[in-house]
Formats: sequence, structure tokens, C-alpha cells
Amino acid sequence: MKRLSFSGAVVALLSFAATAQAQTYPSRPITMLVGFPPGGVTDTLARIVADGMRNALGRPIAVETVSGAGGTIASGRVAHAAPDGYTIGIGQWNSHVGSPALYPLDYDVLKDLQPISLLTSSPNWLIGSADLQPKSGAELMAWLKGHSQPITYATIGAGSPSHLIAITLAKATGAQFQLVPYRGAVPAMQDMLAGQIEMSGLEASGSYPNVAAGKIQAFAVASAKRWPKSPDTPTFGELGVPLVIDFWHGLWTTNGTPNSVVDRLNAAVKAALADPAVRQRIEGLGQTIFPSNQQTPQALATFNQAEIEKWWPVIKAAGIKVSD
Repeated sequence: MKRLSFSGAVVALLSFAATAQAQTYPSRPITMLVGFPPGGVTDTLARIVADGMRNALGRPIAVETVSGAGGTIASGRVAHAAPDGYTIGIGQWNSHVGSPALYPLDYDVLKDLQPISLLTSSPNWLIGSADLQPKSGAELMAWLKGHSQPITYATIGAGSPSHLIAITLAKATGAQFQLVPYRGAVPAMQDMLAGQIEMSGLEASGSYPNVAAGKIQAFAVASAKRWPKSPDTPTFGELGVPLVIDFWHGLWTTNGTPNSVVDRLNAAVKAALADPAVRQRIEGLGQTIFPSNQQTPQALATFNQAEIEKWWPVIKAAGIKVSD
């Protein structure tokens, strides 16, 4: 009887502690880690979401950039943080699908990170210098098939969507690409605008302003249907290349964080994404916000696992190495 009473007391104490934590969290500022350079889509989205969550939580959220290794350095910091909800991380396809297939990580992307919510999605597309001879997707495909010299091509890390687009095009056309790795889309775009890079496959919303201004060209979008923001750009499927690879974002914290804290963070994300001012800013980037019923920890966990199961075999079959 005494043992049972002691066990009951422990359960009651833990329940009280969890309830108290839920009532007091957050009691200090939260840090949101971004694994990609400042000024890019992920960084910009992080700051918009952080602003919206701050309003819901009543505490500031400091956005900190920790770029490198395809976004896995930042994710690693989240995985190894104290499980108290004061360290969260925004991630995307590179950091939570492509890079974990290649980098020797000291954490498990599915087991050591606690999902909070899916955020947004957008297409990837193939873009090129305004000086390139082809001026349409169809012209580009013909040009690639007859082009004998290596084409300078920016990748945002080994195994990234930009890398997979290059591999797919090389197989489809026989073209040779000289892959030039970058830590993020912003420096890659800067070099393309400066004429140092001929082509790349990038997340569409970040590079759209330069396409709209005529500074670079868009040749094909890697989605099932044309992107409404650039309706004249054909899909890869329309050009005879079956390639669909969406670019998505989610929010995580450390595994082991109390459910009450995860629920609080999730409620703050949902409130932010439902705010008309926040939605306008996000949609202004060309991002599509996931429906509210997919803004859950379980939906992100299921989605992330499905993406890994889909793309890891592709990455490994291609023989991609971190140095590629």
C-alpha cells in the first residue's frame, strides 16, 4: 500500500509540474534558429512567423542564423537543446530531407526533433542568366541536348532540390553541369546576376522578383501544375521531364519537450498563420500556407517521414556525395 501511495504521489507531482509549466510557459524569450543565410526565403519566413508567434505568446522570439551543412547545423542545435521549448527551429526540404541523407549527423532528424507544425510550401524551378541563348523552356531543352560545354550551375548543398534538378536534366538531355555549391539561394542568386553562374534550380518565390524584372529567366517549374504567380512558365512534365519536388517549411523543437509546451507553441503558430496581416506577408513571398488541419505536430511528423521515404532512395541511388 505504501508503495502504491508513493507511486500515486509521484504521478500527482509530475502532473502538477506539467500543469504549472504550461501555465508559466513562456517566462522568457524564445530563440528560433535558421539554418540558411540571412535574406533568403527561409530567413524571411522565420521572421514573419516569429513576429506572429510573439503576439500570441506575449514573449519575444529572437531569430538566429546558423547556416552551413545544408541546414543541419541549426537543426543539430535544436536537437541537442534543453527540452523546454525555448529553442525552436525553422526547417525545410534541404535541412530535414536532403541533407540528413548525406551528412554524418549526431542526431536523428525524425527521433530527436519534436515537430510543431507545417508552415508553407512553394515550387522549385529552373532559372538561368538573362544572357543565355534559349528564351523558353522548349528552347532550353533543345539547347541543352546540343550543348557540348559544361554549364556552370549553382546548387544549394549536396542532395538539395537544386542538385536533383541538375541530375535529372543531365540524364534527360545529356548536358554536362559544373556544379558550384552555395550555402543558400541569396549568394547563388548574386553570382547569377553578376554573370558568374549560368543556371540553377531554386525555390521559386525567392527568385521571382528577379525573373519579373527580367534580370534572369525562368524555364520550368518542378510542380504538378503551373505556378499561378508565373503562369507562362511550363512544368517540367510539359517539357517531357517528369519531376515534381515541392519546397516546404516546418517548425520543430527538441524531442522530450513537454506536450503542454508543444501544444502552446502549436497554438501560437496556428494563431500566427490565421492572422490576416501575417498571411498577407507570407503570401506576398509567393508561399502557400498549409491548411489549418495540417498545422499539427502529427501532420508534420507524417509529412517529413513520407518525404524521407520518397527521396532518400533517389539521393542514394544517384550516388550523391557531400562534396558534390
